[in-house]
Amino acid sequence: MTRRLLLSHLSLMLLVLLALEVPFGVFYDRTEVSRFSHTAQQGAMTLAEVCEEKMEHGLAADLPELARTYGHRTGSRVLIANQKGVVLTDTTDLALVGKDLSSESDISTALRDHPVVDTRRAPSAGGDVLFVTVPGGSDTTAPCVVRTVYVLGPLKAEVHATWLALAGVGLGVLAVVALIGFALARSVTRPVRALERATAQLAEGRLTDPPATDDGPPELRRLAASFTRTATRLQHVLQAQQAFASDVSHQLKTPLTSLRLRLENFEPHLAPCAQDSLDKALGELERLSRMVQGLLALARLENSAIRPEAVDLDAVVTDRAAIWTAFADEQHVDIIVSGATSVRVWAVPGALEQIIDNLLSNALRMSPPGTAITLATVTGPTGDGRTPPVAELHVIDQGPGMTETERHRAFDRFWRAADADHDGTGLGLPMVRQLTRASGGEVTLEAAPGGGLDAAVRLRRAENRTHRDRLGTSAVADSAGCWKTPPSSTRTAPSR
Repeated sequence: MTRRLLLSHLSLMLLVLLALEVPFGVFYDRTEVSRFSHTAQQGAMTLAEVCEEKMEHGLAADLPELARTYGHRTGSRVLIANQKGVVLTDTTDLALVGKDLSSESDISTALRDHPVVDTRRAPSAGGDVLFVTVPGGSDTTAPCVVRTVYVLGPLKAEVHATWLALAGVGLGVLAVVALIGFALARSVTRPVRALERATAQLAEGRLTDPPATDDGPPELRRLAASFTRTATRLQHVLQAQQAFASDVSHQLKTPLTSLRLRLENFEPHLAPCAQDSLDKALGELERLSRMVQGLLALARLENSAIRPEAVDLDAVVTDRAAIWTAFADEQHVDIIVSGATSVRVWAVPGALEQIIDNLLSNALRMSPPGTAITLATVTGPTGDGRTPPVAELHVIDQGPGMTETERHRAFDRFWRAADADHDGTGLGLPMVRQLTRASGGEVTLEAAPGGGLDAAVRLRRAENRTHRDRLGTSAVADSAGCWKTPPSSTRTAPSR
C-alpha cells in the first residue's frame, strides 16, 4: 500500500513536471533558434551594406580583411560575391575565389534582392548549419551578395544543456516529492499495518497487540477502535466456548458413567421381557456418550489454532490399514492399499489418523461380506507456482453407495441416511471435513465406479517450505493426539 501511494504521488508529480517542462523546453529551443537566425540575418545585412559601400568607393580590396574580421568575431564562414555571382572572397575556401556561384539557389535569390535564411545538413561540419544569404544594397539590382554560414552545434549543445538542466530539476523535484510522499504514505499506512498484524494475531487465536486508536487519519482511528472492540468481544466468546467445552467434558462424563452403571445394576432384577428395553437403553446411552464426545471434539477443533505439519501419507495409511484389518476380517471384508508411495502432505498433527479412522469405520459399516475397501493414494499435478501440488487419498467401498442428495447432506451435523444404523451420531463425516479443512485441504464424496462410495481427501503436498507458508494460519485443530480414538470406538461412532 505504501508503494501504491508513493507511486500515485510520483505519477501525478511526473505528469505535472512533463506538462510544465516539455512545453518550456520546446519553446526555449524554438526561441533560441529563431533569435540566432534573426541575429545572423541582421549581422549579414549590416556586413552587406558595408561591402556595398566599399565597392562603391573602389575599396574592393578591403573585402577579404573585412570578411575575416567579421567571421572571426561571429564564428561564421563568410562568402562575398559580386553582382554577377562571382566569388570575391571566402574566409574558408580560397579556391572558390573567382568562381561563378550564380546558379546556386541562395545566391541567385539574393541577386534578385531577396534574402535567404535556411538550415541545411552538412556532414563535413558535423551537423546542421545555418545559411544566411542577403543582397548588398537597397536597389533592385544588388551590387554584391553576402553569405554567412554558422555551425549550429554550439547552439544545439546549449539547448541540450538546458534540457538536461530541466531534467535535473525535475529529478530533484521528484526526489523531494518521493521523500515527502514516502513519509506521508508511511504515516497513512502505519495504522493499516498495525491492523494487519492485529488481524494475524486474532487469526492465531489471541490478540496480544491491539492497534492504536490515536494514530493515523480519523477514519483509520475509528476503524481501529471498532476492530479492537470486535476482537475483544470475539475473544470473550471464544474463551467462553472453550471454557464450556472444558467444563462439559468433565461434567457430563461422570453422570453418564453413573447412569450406565445404574442401568446395568438393574439387569439381575428385571424380568426377561424387559431385557430388550434395557439393552436398547444402554445402546442409546452409549450413543449419547459418543455424541457428547464428538460435539466436544468439534468444539475444540473450532476454538483452537495450530499450523499444519508435514506428514508421511503413505506411512499413516499403511499403519491405519494394518490396525483396521483385524476388524475388517471379522466382517469378511478386505482392506487394499494401493497408489503412490513416499508422499508427504500438510496436515494438523493427529488429524490424518482420525480422518482415515472415521472413513474406514463408515466404509466398513456399509461394506457387505466378501467385498473390499480400497485405500488409494493419488498425486496431483505439480502446480504452476501459484497453486501448490496436491495429493488425494481415496477410501472406496463396495457398499450400496449414496444418492447425490445424500452425498451433499452427508457432512451436515447429526444427519444420517434413512437406512443408516440407529447407533450412529451423525458427527463422523462433519469431523472429517473439519479436520481436512483445518489441514488446508478438502473432502468430497463421489459415486464409486461399479457401485459404492468414494471418499476423496485432497491435501497439499509438502514438497518445500513455501507451501507451508502459503497455508497461512487458517488451520484450526486441537493439540496433538487429542482427537485420536481407538479404532474399536471409532468403528461404531461415526455414521453417514
